[in-house]
Amino acid sequence: MSADPRIPDGVQPRGLEGWPPPAMDPVGPMSQPLNTLTWVLLVMVAVVSLVVVVALWLALFGPRSWRRKLGGERLVLIAGFAFPVVVLTGLLVYGLTTTRQVSAAPQPGEMRIRVTGEMWWWRVAYLDDQGREIIQDANEVHIPVGRPVVFELESADVIHSFWVPRLGGKMDMIPGRRNILRLQADEAGAFGGQCAEYCGGPHALMGLVVVAHAPAEFAAWQARAALPATPTSVPAGAAVFESSGCGACHTIRGTAANGQAGPDLTHVGSRRTLGAGILPNNQGTMAGWISDSQSIKPGNRMPAYPVLTGQQLRDVSGYLESLK
Repeated sequence: MSADPRIPDGVQPRGLEGWPPPAMDPVGPMSQPLNTLTWVLLVMVAVVSLVVVVALWLALFGPRSWRRKLGGERLVLIAGFAFPVVVLTGLLVYGLTTTRQVSAAPQPGEMRIRVTGEMWWWRVAYLDDQGREIIQDANEVHIPVGRPVVFELESADVIHSFWVPRLGGKMDMIPGRRNILRLQADEAGAFGGQCAEYCGGPHALMGLVVVAHAPAEFAAWQARAALPATPTSVPAGAAVFESSGCGACHTIRGTAANGQAGPDLTHVGSRRTLGAGILPNNQGTMAGWISDSQSIKPGNRMPAYPVLTGQQLRDVSGYLESLK
């Protein structure tokens, strides 16, 4: 059994399973064609490289008759012009056909999730049919198994890139633009993702987790996620959270905390990771992150809180860990 009940056996977030995830092990219909395209390109590279090596050997060491043929105008036109044009055109058509279904505009009835890249974390919003936000979350995305999900990808600052290797290809997140990426998981599990476009500072530590549930389990998760935070069993921690000004940056639905600068913490205790996919989520790592996140992820926008005593850190981390 997994040491943490929130982590399915055999599949754990980035900070626990190593990196990179198995990109050549697709688990959905959007990633399988891209995997096939990758193998086609690799085979073509191998074949073209072999032809070039053989032609080079013949040009240097082959019979004189072959060397004359290799330098002939006809062969240069065929091998140096016509062949590349035909092959590259075919690859272009094949590639565009393969990726068209992934980036098509949302259709009525499709599930929509808006993911906004921030420096250096992910803002997640689940949308209704009219595009209105019904649930807010951060750094973790939940989807149902066997159902295509439309991701509306945006950026709040610089260029980021959304990439969950086992579910599909990369898609850039560009300020002022909304890009569409369609993904689907055909098996339950937790799949690691990563920002794949250098965005400064701790870019390499900007990960996320996509969790695929069986349909009934996803419906139950969605119902829980839409609720406000449960009444706390750690009132001392809630008092530390409030007195330290945490609510100026973070939202906890059902409380006075309504900040928008940082991740929504309404159900932070149920997330698998902290720090955008880099740490397992438990009270100890939460306390360390609050105390000095800069030593864990240098350059992130969360200030250190060295003024908090050990007891205050235990109280506030226990409070946040209880929000599930």
